[in-house]
Amino acid sequence: MILLKNISYLDIEEEKIKENMDILIEDNLIKKIGKDIKSNRAEVIDGRERLAVPAYTNGHTHLGMTMMRNLADDLDLDTWLNKKIWPVEDKLTDEDIYWASMLSIVENIKSGVSTVYDMYYSMDRVSEAVIESGTRGVLTRGMMDISGGGDERIDELMELYKNYNNAGNGRVKIVPAPHSIYTCSTEYLKKLINIAESFDGVINIHLSETKKEVSDCLKEHLMTPAMYLDSIGMLDLKVIAAHCVHLTDEEINLISKKDVFPIYNPSSNLKLGSGFAPIDKMIKSNIKIGIGTDGSSSNNNQDLVEEMHIGSIVNKAVTLDPNAVPAIEILKMATVNGGALTGFNNGVIRENALADIAIYDLNSIGFTPKNNLISALCYSSNSNYILDLIVDGKIVMKNREVLTLDEEKIKVKVRELTEKLLNR
Repeated sequence: MILLKNISYLDIEEEKIKENMDILIEDNLIKKIGKDIKSNRAEVIDGRERLAVPAYTNGHTHLGMTMMRNLADDLDLDTWLNKKIWPVEDKLTDEDIYWASMLSIVENIKSGVSTVYDMYYSMDRVSEAVIESGTRGVLTRGMMDISGGGDERIDELMELYKNYNNAGNGRVKIVPAPHSIYTCSTEYLKKLINIAESFDGVINIHLSETKKEVSDCLKEHLMTPAMYLDSIGMLDLKVIAAHCVHLTDEEINLISKKDVFPIYNPSSNLKLGSGFAPIDKMIKSNIKIGIGTDGSSSNNNQDLVEEMHIGSIVNKAVTLDPNAVPAIEILKMATVNGGALTGFNNGVIRENALADIAIYDLNSIGFTPKNNLISALCYSSNSNYILDLIVDGKIVMKNREVLTLDEEKIKVKVRELTEKLLNR
């Protein structure tokens, strides 16, 4: 049991900060919120000058790509993928991906992230890394068939689901993930739709990331990407759609009527010159949006707090509207919307929700003075202000020290393996 005493917390559903409250955590749930809660059995944490927020969800990343951080920069997506990233990925081993994922998980933890939505391969090893870390993961095996091997990937996916879905006390979920419309044939996408229906009705895909993807889809299918996916039945599922940079107004209207969660990746889209997602239009269409870092080879980090900061300010310049995408909307993307897109009962601080909580130091410079803490979370804070992280009712980071993983060992191992990788 854990008792947070006299702490301020973000009630994301009421869109307000509640001050000097007690939060009692029992097992993996928030048991009680109120004043003057007492417990003889709980570990008491002094919450004065602290701010509790629902731990964040990184809605789209590639944990295993960390060894390619700063390896291929200042390139468009097509060149970046085909000339730089995929040739190196061909040399990655399961062990490489395991340790790279461990490093990414450490970086996510230190950014207040309890849950990641990951797309990659060697996902059995990634599942083990997530389980060891004490965090949560919706782990999605990236699927494609344009270069062959599509059926083998399906076999691997089925085995992964059997062995790891709901593993780690329910902290791991397995979801199929066609990489994109340009790496998967129509027949292969239909196969994956059927598999998703036989699993839990969820699918993860990159969608409308570049203008080239859209123009190629128009040439081949005579419709835009979201319309194409709808025509083959994918949008009848719960769809986690990374990027959504080049959605048309017609596609936004379509998605607003479906169970589709666009995932906003501002840093990656800006850095690769892919464009900028019409986030303000999506919000006004009542679409639930998540936010993610993308992989460290395109971002080049896993700092979701930085992503929230960039995501909260750039829309105002793009739309020439200072009211566009207010801070509270970005916070919803990282918290309550994150819980909705992953299916975990987290992303909120309320009784009977999962106990996933990040704790900020209000003595930090960015929170001084305390004029508006909701604004501060997006506009003036950074991840270094996060002291503690509780996931599933357990403390996984305390005073900036990750308790569940050996950060120094992981960094040494990643350096060694990266040198071997680049010399293969």
